[in-house]
This record gives sequence, structure tokens and C-alpha cells, in this order.
Amino acid sequence: MALKHALLGVFCAAVFIWTSSSAMAHHAFAAEYDIDQPITIKGKLTKIEWTNPHGWIYVDVLGTDGKVVNWAVEFGAPNALLRRGARKDDFPIGGEVTVNGYRAKSGKEVIAGSTVKLPDGRDFFAGSEGTGNPGEAANRPEN
Repeated sequence: MALKHALLGVFCAAVFIWTSSSAMAHHAFAAEYDIDQPITIKGKLTKIEWTNPHGWIYVDVLGTDGKVVNWAVEFGAPNALLRRGARKDDFPIGGEVTVNGYRAKSGKEVIAGSTVKLPDGRDFFAGSEGTGNPGEAANRPEN
């Protein structure tokens, strides 16, 4: 009987550690991004990562100085994007995209994406739900 309780305790501890680490890994918008720094970028898509917990796209943007800068854009989870009608195949490498979002507090070329306009003209809400992303409740494009 003592062994049974010990194994149950180990199991419960393992479940707690596993679930709490996942919850801690998911961040709020305000922890990394600055609501006072909205930004729009337009450029060529260079890479897409369709992975959990957040998708990412990378966009080459021509700066005012003539240099190309590669921006990383954080999206919501792929499953959420699929529910909104966006698929990985909708993002052609080399295609021109326009992204609205908010700059990272770190000052790096990283954005929390709110909306993305694809080469075919479609717009999608690209942000994460429930994180405080300013675009999650309003101003969503109609497809």
C-alpha cells in the first residue's frame, strides 16, 4: 500500500511539473512586446515555421538606408491560424507580405504580428488569442 501511494505521489508530481512548465513557457503580450510601438512592415517572405506554441514568419524588409533587414514575426498557434482559414501553403517563400504588429521591447527586429496581408490580397488576424495582443478583439480582417 505504501508503494502504491509513493507511485501515485511521483505520478502527480510529474504531471504538475509537466503542466506548469508548459504554462510558464506561454507568455503574455506585454511581457515581450510594446503596445506603444506599432509597426507595419512589407517585404519578401524568407522562411516560415509552422510549429507550436507559436508560428513564425521571417520577412526581408528594405530599410531606408537601402540595407535589407530580416524581421521575425510571431504568429498565433498553427491550429488557431487554421481555424481562421490560413494554411502554411498560403505563405509562399519569396512572396510579398504586409504585416501589422508591435515591436519587441528588446529592440530587436522582432514583431508580435496582429494582421498579415498575403500576396493574393487576403488578410488574416495572425496574433495569439488570450495573450493581450491588442488586435485580438477588434480590427480583425474579414475574409
